[in-house]
Order: sequence, then C-alpha cells, then structure tokens
Amino acid sequence: MNMNTEHASKLFESLASPTRLAIFQALTAEGGRGMVAGDLAKQLNLAPNNLSFHLKTLANANLVYSEQQGKFVRYFANLAMMNGLIEFLLHRCCENASGGDCEKFCQSC
Repeated sequence: MNMNTEHASKLFESLASPTRLAIFQALTAEGGRGMVAGDLAKQLNLAPNNLSFHLKTLANANLVYSEQQGKFVRYFANLAMMNGLIEFLLHRCCENASGGDCEKFCQSC
C-alpha cells in the first residue's frame, strides 16, 4: 500500500475518538467474522444512531467495510489499511542508525 502523510493524517483523524477506537478493536477481535451492527452496539453500549455516525466515519476512511447479509449489515475491520498505516509509520525505522543500535531499538520493525 502506498500511503502518504496526508492519507495517514486522515486515518489518525478518523481514529481520534475513544468510541471509534473501541469499535475498531471490537471488530478486530472478531477477525473475519465481523459483527452485525446491532451486536456491536450492544457490546459497546452505544445507541444505534451514535454507532452509525462512528461507523460512517471509519468507513469513509476505509478502516472498516460492510457487507449486507439479508436484513443485517455486518461490519469488518480493514486490517490491510491499518497495516498500511503501521508500515507508513515505521518505514524509516533505523534509517540513520549505525551498528547494532537498530536491532535493540526496532525489534518489531
């Protein structure tokens, strides 16, 4: 994924809410099963209209996506987008380091 600073900033802006972070984490916890909106609202103790507002923000940022399943809408975390954001943050990790400094500092890069 080719991400730039402006795109990364928009993703962070869409995540800059405790509620949206909780939604993303709840969807991530479900993995490929995702969650039906009603179940997500119950789990997070959110009113349906409040949940819809936050899901729309996350969907506009492409951090979540949905699939219509009969009369229900199931939501999923877009892990590829989140991984792209993480890659963007770390792509210069230890770029200017020398010797073994990088190995200690960036074990997970």
